[in-house]
Amino acid sequence: MAGQRLAAEWVRAWCEQTDAALTELVHSFQARHGFPPGRNVIARATEESHRATDALVELTPIPSDLTTVYWVVEEVSLPDVDSGFFLHPSSMVASHFREYGSIHLDGEEPAVVFASDGGGHLFALAGSGRVWRSTTASWFGQFDLAAAGLQELLEGLAQRITAQL
Repeated sequence: MAGQRLAAEWVRAWCEQTDAALTELVHSFQARHGFPPGRNVIARATEESHRATDALVELTPIPSDLTTVYWVVEEVSLPDVDSGFFLHPSSMVASHFREYGSIHLDGEEPAVVFASDGGGHLFALAGSGRVWRSTTASWFGQFDLAAAGLQELLEGLAQRITAQL
């Protein structure tokens, strides 16, 4: 929803619904693919991850929707969904920010890298709330628009899990 802030209640509901679909996917994975699944998890936030999120906010003004997600979710690791999807823990985002800085996009506020896929493509969230995906496995290449916001990105991820059932 463009222009609307992401609500923690929505993120919690997304976690519950997505966890249910993910459980079903993992249970049927080996029968469908002939090998066991990897570690597919949506890890909930902890006191330690809250401290890491607070440190990230002090380091860089991350978009509020990402702070909301990190207040509910520590990380997402889905190696068996499509080519994989990984929402990095806020401590990793801070480490990468210190090393690489923000992503600069034409006509967009600086963006912070917060996720990647199994092919090494990066996902960055701009101050506008829009999500961008690198066209190559590089911090310094081109980024294309991937979603209008985090909610759209997470909804699409849930749909990809359901589509694999």
